[in-house]
This record gives sequence, C-alpha cells and structure tokens, in this order.
Amino acid sequence: MALASVAAATLTGAMGQPVSVEVHVTSGVPCFTIVGLPDAAVRESRDRVRAALLSSGLEWPLRRVTVNLAPSGIKKGGAGLDLAIAIGLLIAHEGQLPPSAAHGLAFCGELGLDGTLRHVPGMVALADAAVPGGLVVPLVDLREARLVRGDDAHGATKLEQLHRILRGHLPWPEPPAEQADLTPPRVPELADVKGQAVGRHALEVAAAGNHHLLMIGPPGSGKTMLAQRLPGLLPPLSREDSMEVTRIHSAAGVSLPREILVTCPPFRAPHHQASIVSLVGGGSWSLRPGEISLASHGVLFLDEMGEFPVAALEALRQPLEEGVIRVSRAGGTVTFPAGFLLVAAMNPCPCGEGVYPGACACSSVARARYMRRLSAPLLDRFDLVVPLDRADPEQLLADAAGESTAVVAERVAAARRRAVDRKDSGEEVPMDSAGEDLLAAKLRAGELSARGLHKVARVARTIADLAGDQQVGYAHVADAVSLRAARSALVS
Repeated sequence: MALASVAAATLTGAMGQPVSVEVHVTSGVPCFTIVGLPDAAVRESRDRVRAALLSSGLEWPLRRVTVNLAPSGIKKGGAGLDLAIAIGLLIAHEGQLPPSAAHGLAFCGELGLDGTLRHVPGMVALADAAVPGGLVVPLVDLREARLVRGDDAHGATKLEQLHRILRGHLPWPEPPAEQADLTPPRVPELADVKGQAVGRHALEVAAAGNHHLLMIGPPGSGKTMLAQRLPGLLPPLSREDSMEVTRIHSAAGVSLPREILVTCPPFRAPHHQASIVSLVGGGSWSLRPGEISLASHGVLFLDEMGEFPVAALEALRQPLEEGVIRVSRAGGTVTFPAGFLLVAAMNPCPCGEGVYPGACACSSVARARYMRRLSAPLLDRFDLVVPLDRADPEQLLADAAGESTAVVAERVAAARRRAVDRKDSGEEVPMDSAGEDLLAAKLRAGELSARGLHKVARVARTIADLAGDQQVGYAHVADAVSLRAARSALVS
C-alpha cells in the first residue's frame, strides 16, 4: 500500500480553490476510482493520465487506485487536475518519483494522450489559489502563472520532461521568448464622429461619472460608433482592478493581451440573441463568468436593446444596483464581480423610423410591444437617456473634426480627480437655490421619481466637475434634466 498527496487547484466561478489530490494505491482487482465531487472532465482524467504515463515511458499501476479530491464538499471541474493526479501516481506506485519531489509544489495542467502538458483556462485564478510555494504548469501558461506567483512558477512541455526535472536530471525551462509587438492597439477615435453634439456630450458625462447611458435614435445615427469610443475616455485600470479583470477573463477563457495583464477598460458587446446564462454567467455544472462580469471595470454595450429577451434585460437590474451578480445552482452559489458601465442603444420603434412623421411602418401594437421590453424599474437605472438623430449632411461632408479622444479623456480624468478628492475630504457639493427649485418642480410634476431625483443630482455634480465649478447651479441641473429627455417617450 502506498499513499501520496499532491497540491493542486480548481476553478469555482472566477475564483480558484485549493485542492489536495490524494492517491492511494493498494493490492486488489485493478480499478481506478475518483471521489470528491468530480465532474465528467475530471472523471475522464483516468484515460488521459493512463495514456500520458505509458506514452512517456512510465508505469501505469495495475492495482486498485483511489483518488480523493479534498475538500470533498467542493465540486471539481475541468481537466486541470490531470497533472496532479499523474504526479501522485508516480509517487505512490513503485517509487517512480520520491515523495520529496512534490514537496512544496502545486501542479495544474491538462495532459494530452502523448504526455503533452496543455493549456488550462483560468490559470491566473488557479495560480492565486494554489498553496504557497512553487507551482508547476504547462509551459504555455507560465507567463500567466508568473503574473501571480513570480519566479515561484515553473513550466514544462511534456510529462516525461517534468519527470526528469523532478528527479534532478534537467533544469526548469524558460518560456519561449516572444517578439515584442511594437504596434499599439488601435483605440477608436472620438474625432471620427462628426456632428452628434448631444451624443458626444452624453458620452463625456457618462465617462466622467460612471453614469449608465441609453441612446435612442434611428439606424445610422451613430449610436454604435459613440459607444465604441467610450472605453478610450476612461482612465487606465489600477493594478488591483487589472488583476481582477485579468482573473475574470482568464477564468472565462478569453484571450489575454500579449502582456497578459489587462490594463485597458474592457468593452463587451453581446448579441441581442445572447442567452441569459451567457449574460449573467453560470452553467449546468461548471459555473463560469458571463458578459456582465467580463465587462467589470469597463463597458457593457447592448446594441439593439429592444431586441433582447425581457428576462435577460431584467436580470441586469440587481447587478446594476449592487455591482455583483449571484448565480445560484443546485450545487451552490457563486458571486461574480459585475461593476460595469452600461451603455445601450435602441431604435425608437421596430422599423427604426419612428422619429420621422409618416415614415414609420409599425402598428401601434408593435410599437407598444417593443417599448414594453424596457420595464420602468430597468429604465430608472439609466442616468442618461438621450435622443439621437442622423447627423446633418453638411456636418458629415465637412472636413473639420471634433475634439479628439485624448482631449476629452483629459477633461474626464480631471473631473474624476475632483470627485475622488471631494470624497476623500468628505466635502459636499453645494447646490444653489435655483437648481434646488428646478429639481423640486420636476419632482412635484411627477417627472422624477425618488431614484430619478438622486440620479439627476449626481449627473449635475458630474457636469459641474467637468466644468471645474465648485457649486452645482441651475445650468448644471437643467443640463442633467435634458440628458434624460428621451425617457418620457419610453414611459408615455
């Protein structure tokens, strides 16, 4: 009888969980059993590990083998436990590896039938969760693992190579050198948008104060162009936010940038036929982040919002308020980050021509059904609801360009700094009596709810910050109210 214990990790949502892989080899009828809530991919590791060992010239135990994945109360998913199981077998069977070979090391990796160590999704989260000490991963994942573990992470390409390294016959290999990509990523330029003064202003206000924005206008009015340029107005991610975004994208299997760490605010634009699970996250067994989590610290853009399923839109309400999304399944509940800036675009009616008299081909029933997709509670989450029209032909043909992304981003950064300084000092932004009277009049007229009153006041403060004003005045409040002008058409 022989027993080995090897450290590993598994994904639970966007976070990693440490796992101890215990391998017990004893005499008896040859069999291989995995316990500890494994999913189908983990159970199939028996065949992958067996083929990998034999292909690497190592022995497969023709004995009774039990693999326990502890703690037993956490579901284990994916093929990332293959490598730890293989190392445990090598230690427990015939001393193919000494027990000291795995001391102080954790192992994460999938095995190919030929013994190749293959990429594992979520390596950033796995490396963060594995027990302190060294970490062994596929060589292709080494740069991702070193983002968290530094030089304590090591890589290998083949199981046979790793076997020789652990026995002290080979040194740890370095990841292959990658040619630096000197071409900076192209950020959509705001100056490319001609005309649309209202849309550009709303975009700047949204970026400066993290205000959710809904644009309503006919096809060709530039809604998508404006939304695509919003990430360029946002400041780069802090180190902490970059790590969180990178961890989420890694767990979801999204391609990471060449430098591995995500430093720019993400921009996610799911199709209007996307399922609820793809938006909020989850799955039948292995819970994975959805689009709203992938958009954390960035922008979630819902183009053709009126075409999204009602249930999918309603699922946005809770994460918009709390900044997290809780996905519950029979096996448990996982909390994903969901602190995103929501930007949506929709037509005024199904045919899109509803703003032009005599051009709309929609029946009153079709228009009503289209508008009912946006419930009042969801609509109330938008700070800015602006109408857009097609740009004037003279503006489109003019050579003069509007303000560039860099110029507007500088104003946005300055406004954000004012807001942060004010929050740190605990200062309140005073509002003059004319501004207060305007808000009170809108509230008495039923044009603002309690939530709407708070949102207009917040938007007015952002507008004052953009202007560098110390006090919120009537003009700021009136501007904030005008940036909700299109809302009345949706609730009427």
